Amino acid sequence: MENLKEIDSVTKTTLPNGLKIVTEKIESVKSISVGIWVKTGSRNETPKQAGITHFLEHMLFKGTDKRSAYDIALSMESVGGYLNAFTSSEYTCYFARCVNTQIERALDVLSDMVLNPSFPEEEVEKEKKVVIEEMKMYRDSPDDYLFEEYNTRMFQGHELGRPVLGLEETVSSFTREDLYEYMEERYRAGNLLISVAGNVEHEEVVKLVSEYLGDLPALDVDYEDQPLNEFDTSKLELTKPIEQTHYILGRRGLNFDHDDKYLLLLANTILGGGMSSRLHQNVREKYGYCYSIQTFNQSYTDSGMWGVYVGTDKDYVEHVHELVVAELKSISEELVPEKELEEAKSQLKGKLLLSQENTSNRMMRLAKSELYFDRFVTLDELVENIDTVTSEQILEFSKDFFDQKYFMEAVLTPEG
Repeated sequence: MENLKEIDSVTKTTLPNGLKIVTEKIESVKSISVGIWVKTGSRNETPKQAGITHFLEHMLFKGTDKRSAYDIALSMESVGGYLNAFTSSEYTCYFARCVNTQIERALDVLSDMVLNPSFPEEEVEKEKKVVIEEMKMYRDSPDDYLFEEYNTRMFQGHELGRPVLGLEETVSSFTREDLYEYMEERYRAGNLLISVAGNVEHEEVVKLVSEYLGDLPALDVDYEDQPLNEFDTSKLELTKPIEQTHYILGRRGLNFDHDDKYLLLLANTILGGGMSSRLHQNVREKYGYCYSIQTFNQSYTDSGMWGVYVGTDKDYVEHVHELVVAELKSISEELVPEKELEEAKSQLKGKLLLSQENTSNRMMRLAKSELYFDRFVTLDELVENIDTVTSEQILEFSKDFFDQKYFMEAVLTPEG
């Protein structure tokens, strides 16, 4: 059993079967957050499996060999805690938050869900309807609909362009045998990570995880290469029976471990980081062209997405486009004033520190750090990397990154 202690409060252990455990001890709290992370997401599905990762996430709450769906829900709620889960393009997480005295209960329930799902036939059929209604809900939300279509175009022909929820035809075709087969392929010890943050001892977590998950076969998962293709930068135009126009101007972004990630992080904050940002001040406050304007910055293992989203009137779209492009041009041609850069750094560091007051956030940060960097990235390292960025570096980065030849427009306008 390999142990690696990186800083005093964070400890990592790898069990003989390859399963990783990472914990952070926080003595000032009474709670814990526990996550079982599976390094599998929608990009790991075949076209026929589209949506199965997310569907499986739903189905693990529907009962095990010894617990009903009600028993699973009650297990944490009866002690004041809760269970939840989510699926992304690259991972799935099942997590619980509770008082620290209930650590064994949390790991017992979560491991039972992951190891012994029963997938009752009637629940499989029922949950298909639930997920299809979830798809309809997102399609009825104009901004969600536009983002999904934008993502599909941005990664057209690539696994990242596939909706996490899947498609109605694929979800409708799933059987309980498909679910068991997918779990056998992906839910392997070498593909699992247990992340725990809160008032807990690492040795106790290792003992419990060994007891509940230590017998999983020592199997890894093969990952196929998924080379990125060029994307179509032509304008994407959509219509819906809505009142407001929704607009995105964006491009492919940076992967998690890109050398320029801190430069983009600060440029993103300056351009769209809240009410004091350039875009908010110059599009909403100065002209009143929108209620909502924001930037988004999503990273993956090998790529990412960056862009600007605006909800506006159809008559203002061209004005908004010109103002957004002008701001991207400005940051590409002029040095960010020192005062503005320092304020952006303070904003980023403040958000980072505030997020650490929640054990769930810390559990997730622990896990993502391990999944993407195979080590714990300390707050000191993050702060140091933010602090060392200069206006000259942002200017040099922005000259290329914000070049409009890399950008694509997507617009959703009212019908008629």
